[in-house]
Amino acid sequence: MRIDKLDADLIRLLTESPQLPILECARRLGVARGTATSRLARLHEAGVIRAIVPQVDPSGFGYGLVAFCLIEIDQKIGHDEVAKALADAVPEIIDMYTVTGASDMQLRLVARTAAQLQEVLDRVALVPGVARTASSIAMRTHLEGRVLPLVEHVSQQPESSP
Repeated sequence: MRIDKLDADLIRLLTESPQLPILECARRLGVARGTATSRLARLHEAGVIRAIVPQVDPSGFGYGLVAFCLIEIDQKIGHDEVAKALADAVPEIIDMYTVTGASDMQLRLVARTAAQLQEVLDRVALVPGVARTASSIAMRTHLEGRVLPLVEHVSQQPESSP
């Protein structure tokens, strides 16, 4: 899907203020309400925007410790079953990916303390299908959920021909 400057500006507005009414978005963008509404609908239908929700920061309710966990899984069980079991057993998992390389999956976890992180990692290790784990603690977050620069970059690209 082609994203232009108006799309990028609308995405930025709703990223920065998810509860902004569409009428206010239209006013700030200098377009008719119908234009803003149809653009938003088109972005949803194309899967560019999955949802408009508040950005929740786990550190805001005490989960300021961030860690990454690499997992090797038992190949006889499979990624999907292990992923579902992990998601069901460990609510502190924020992101989960199947990856290539030395490990099979990568998780981003949160905890309140190092002791709690150890408990979380122990629960991860006990999930059926998890063969081995390795973890590291994030010392500082530099970027997280960074998509607006990409949206703006794409919106400035000339339309490519098929």
